[in-house]
Amino acid sequence: MSAAAQRAYRQAARAPDEPDNRFLRDVLDGLARQQKAIPPKYFYDAEGSRLFDAICALEEYYPTRTEIGILSRHAREIAGAIGPGAVLVEFGAGSAVKVRHILDAARDLRAFVPIDISGEHLIEASGALAADYPGLTVLPVVADFTGPLALDSMLPAGRRVGFFPGSTIGNFDPPEASALLGRFAAALGPGAGLVIGVDLEKPVPVLEAAYDDARGVTAAFNLNLLGRINRELGADFDLSAFAHRAVWNPESRAVEMHLVASRAQRVTVAGQTFDFAAGDTIHTESSYKYTVPRFHRIAEAAGWRADRLWTDPDRLFSLHYLTTS
Repeated sequence: MSAAAQRAYRQAARAPDEPDNRFLRDVLDGLARQQKAIPPKYFYDAEGSRLFDAICALEEYYPTRTEIGILSRHAREIAGAIGPGAVLVEFGAGSAVKVRHILDAARDLRAFVPIDISGEHLIEASGALAADYPGLTVLPVVADFTGPLALDSMLPAGRRVGFFPGSTIGNFDPPEASALLGRFAAALGPGAGLVIGVDLEKPVPVLEAAYDDARGVTAAFNLNLLGRINRELGADFDLSAFAHRAVWNPESRAVEMHLVASRAQRVTVAGQTFDFAAGDTIHTESSYKYTVPRFHRIAEAAGWRADRLWTDPDRLFSLHYLTTS
């Protein structure tokens, strides 16, 4: 194993301002609301990450294969937009599979910095990358990319380019999405670039099937969130008393995922109790879909300028290259 691979396995940096009790605070706050809600970033413990990888292989889940197709066809153009000597920073790296298309084409990167909240998953993926790309410096950072990121002390010198695939930007409502893009611009610094995946609007049956597959993998992924709360926060959710639901909301232009209580029940989390009536839901995710002009307006409001656009032949999905001044 190369020295880079050993470093990736053993020395993942951790953001210094990551409170240990944020998960608990967010769960307690979310369950106390009239419309109960838990942020989707908490899907991704080790089991959630494994299940999401399985979702990406499903026939119904078009975003992954479509985006990978775009990356594969246009890798050289994307690498050319990134330019030589850049530090590539992936926000929410997960298994770091998609970035390999860029790494294959951009052999002159100064470093690759994957950031993810799931430390175990990140270390495994970073070690594999460092072994497969022995000439590349891999510097994993265990952090919540949705919060402020002080990357200066963690990154080598060089122009920085972000990578944010998978239409994860769609998990944030438009004002939050614009604020997140603004934080990315601040973290990456002047003259930065950003390669970002954005899911496009399309017929409702296609959208709903992508989030409610016939095999029930997405349902297991959604329910694992309650399992994680039980495991890590000592809660007593009965997973058999909740069901997965995914529906298109035409007003917000988003697919919403919920966990629906099948019966009245009381749940305890960290000594606090929460009552559910039959039919009450926990809102776990909204996946917003965009037209290209609507996404560009959000990006421009955050200080980015649209530079390049790549789509598949059916215009199901889009990849954008944005730049800052």
